[in-house]
Amino acid sequence: MADKTAQTIYIEADPSTVMDVIADIGSYPEWVAEYKETEVLDVDENGLPKKARLVLDAAVLKDTMVLSYVWPADRTSVSWTLESSSLLRALEGTYRLAPKGSGTDVTYELSVDLMIPMIGLLKRKAERRLTDTALKDLKKRVEVH
Repeated sequence: MADKTAQTIYIEADPSTVMDVIADIGSYPEWVAEYKETEVLDVDENGLPKKARLVLDAAVLKDTMVLSYVWPADRTSVSWTLESSSLLRALEGTYRLAPKGSGTDVTYELSVDLMIPMIGLLKRKAERRLTDTALKDLKKRVEVH
């Protein structure tokens, strides 16, 4: 897998509250502009999504992806990998949560590998835009709720 893009944002909420929003994949279309539809296909023994289908409609990408999720017991992070897609060869992402003062530092790491060739600089720019938008949307969703 190629290099990961990583960005961090501070959210004025405890890690548990932030993780609850991240885990609610079914609500993503309400607050993530690029996700037009989401469906949890399978859950683990704690009721957390193990597999989900997401319909992405971003400026440069329109795709339906199936992602597999891993939720560590301490709920300080979640990672996902691509199971299927028509445009992506691979996708790996992680949210890492760290308490900071009265809130949480949330780091989003993302690595995307497209089936079509793309110049590395453009790919990293797209990854940065995706992580930046995702973190800002997450912050807005958590702090408004």
